[in-house]
Amino acid sequence: MAETFMFNALREAIDEEMGRDPTVCVMGEDVGQYGGSYKVTKDLYDKYGELRVLDTPIAENSFTGMAVGAAMTGLRPIIEGMNMGFLLLAFNQIANNAGMLRYTSGGNFKIPMVIRGPGGVGRQLGAEHSQRLEAYFQGVPGLRLVACSTAYNAKGLLKSAIRDDNPVLFFEHVLLYNLKDNLPEEEYYLPLDKAEVVRPGKDVTILTYSRMRHHCTQAAKTLEKEGFDPEIIDLISLKPLDFETIGESIRKTHKVIIVEECMRSGGIGAELTASINDRFFDELDAPVLRLASQDIPTPYNGKLESLTIVQPQKIVEAVQDMVALKI
Repeated sequence: MAETFMFNALREAIDEEMGRDPTVCVMGEDVGQYGGSYKVTKDLYDKYGELRVLDTPIAENSFTGMAVGAAMTGLRPIIEGMNMGFLLLAFNQIANNAGMLRYTSGGNFKIPMVIRGPGGVGRQLGAEHSQRLEAYFQGVPGLRLVACSTAYNAKGLLKSAIRDDNPVLFFEHVLLYNLKDNLPEEEYYLPLDKAEVVRPGKDVTILTYSRMRHHCTQAAKTLEKEGFDPEIIDLISLKPLDFETIGESIRKTHKVIIVEECMRSGGIGAELTASINDRFFDELDAPVLRLASQDIPTPYNGKLESLTIVQPQKIVEAVQDMVALKI
């Protein structure tokens, strides 16, 4: 086992897959000689050359469309969005092309591509650099959505995403790149469609993903001291959702709190709540509670920024109230 930063775990995943498969390539802004905005592609340009680690112009729609064409003709491109918010410029290429071409071609084309990069609310990055795009793309048919949260799952999930024959949107949180984790020295992969039970418990099911996993585990330390026993599940797969793991937990706790950094209106939690009510309504002892970001552009001011997203104390209070059936 070796302790590794998350950004380096992602780099290792790409390096291993590029070494194994000559059809794997990387393209995006500053991914080559500069090594990527968060150093995820550091040194890969020198190792694999400019044709496999391609620096592109500042034109997200163009290089994303080029990647779709490359995937159709046998390559496995990895697109890096310098910031995931910029990929809104390539929404058409991701949704109408990457997401739908396998179906609209009658299965004649596969689209084995990964679209990855930093997103989420950082530290005073401003509204346009604090976007959470998971809800934007959740309704698009044909896409897989994956959100990593640790160095360990980042590497295993990215390797699986690169090998998948479908387009995968791979969400990394800008504040998690410097997280450390112990990674096995041997090669490993993780399933793209499975949630992870981070902390088993019996009082309430907390469903979360990405950075909020760590807010939830922080809140759990406080709750444990007060005698509460929450179960924390990292969704990881945002599309499709792992209702087998979710349902097993709900049948045990009968209470659900969703904690997300996405917007409350139309966020991942909204779809999750509706699906839980459709599938497990009779198992619930209380309405599903959603803790989500406020429906406003993220302020640049640091104190205001922190007020827009869910903090650990809010999670503690929500669990206390729900277990006591005050909500």
